[in-house]
Amino acid sequence: MADMMETPQPRPVLGVFWMVITGFLFVGVTAMVKYLGTDIPASQAAFLRYAIGLLFMIPLLRPIMNVRLSRRQWGLFALRGMAHAIGVALWFFAMARIPIADVTAMNYMSPIYVTLGAALFLGEKLALRRILAVIAALLGALIILRPGFREIGPGHLAMLGTAVVFGASYLLAKMLTDETNAAVVVGMLSFWVTLGLAPMAAAVWVTPDFHALLVLSGVALLATVGHYTMTLAFSVAPVTVTQPVTFLQLVWAVTLGALVFGEGVDPWVVAGGLVILGSVTFITWREAVLRRRVLTPPPLATKV
Repeated sequence: MADMMETPQPRPVLGVFWMVITGFLFVGVTAMVKYLGTDIPASQAAFLRYAIGLLFMIPLLRPIMNVRLSRRQWGLFALRGMAHAIGVALWFFAMARIPIADVTAMNYMSPIYVTLGAALFLGEKLALRRILAVIAALLGALIILRPGFREIGPGHLAMLGTAVVFGASYLLAKMLTDETNAAVVVGMLSFWVTLGLAPMAAAVWVTPDFHALLVLSGVALLATVGHYTMTLAFSVAPVTVTQPVTFLQLVWAVTLGALVFGEGVDPWVVAGGLVILGSVTFITWREAVLRRRVLTPPPLATKV
């Protein structure tokens, strides 16, 4: 009886609520980075975001210091941090140069790369349904980019690299989560990303004014709270319930870009984003139906 009372019951409505809030917060992150523009180099802006964000990690210092890590685990944490640092710098670079909708839609590709990486490096079986979902997602990316029919700028290329690097980061996160607790994984990521971005930022350093620091503080706050509300959503509802809600983020990104930043609504970007999100949702749903361990993280989990 006690075990039954301790087992949390799924609360899908509450899970959807927290995921909606998460979407608003992450779109706010995107808007603030877009607003900051190119006044500060991408790698420096990313460094300042994480350096400021370290203040929010202070409560995690004690559990991190109390955990004994092996040399291998230290190496994996460092490798993940360096990879994620590159991904964050590329994301900031892309955000300042291409429409918000393009960034949001292409960000959905990371879980697809995680699926491929899990098959190549972690020995997961690449079943037919996964192969078809991966193909569909790649077609979605082609719909967004439309090579030969539109100009593919450095920002689009940066987002392609971002998705790949974030995919690798979350594969390493899955390996480390199986070996230690989530607080250590999150705290170590913040530390190593800040460290990895420091030399990139130093190479292009521009003294930021108070306004820029205020905007980046807002980015750090919204991103930290967004990761927290996302965790709340996953704790009360299955991923198969919360993941489709991430579609709203694309809707809000398109609306924000059009109304605030004067970006046109590109139906091809929306269509491509829906194809990618649909393939990710299908993979997650099938894995849940078959009661397999889900390695594919939701699209929102790749946010900075």
